[in-house]
Amino acid sequence: MMNININGEGKELLGQFNLLELLKHLSLPTERVAIELNKEVVRRKDWENTKISNGDKLEVVHFVGGG
Repeated sequence: MMNININGEGKELLGQFNLLELLKHLSLPTERVAIELNKEVVRRKDWENTKISNGDKLEVVHFVGGG
């Protein structure tokens, strides 16, 4: 079991995930989203190669259009 923090909320995960798998597992959109992992922005092209580790802190920001 792995404990991480997403947008200030603790989550427990079973198994290993990369960032893309984590978004899908949590039913979060993959479009118009930015991810910060441990205070570092992760480029979308690197999501599949960026593994989540126990104790990681993520911020997931959704971009909303409008005017």
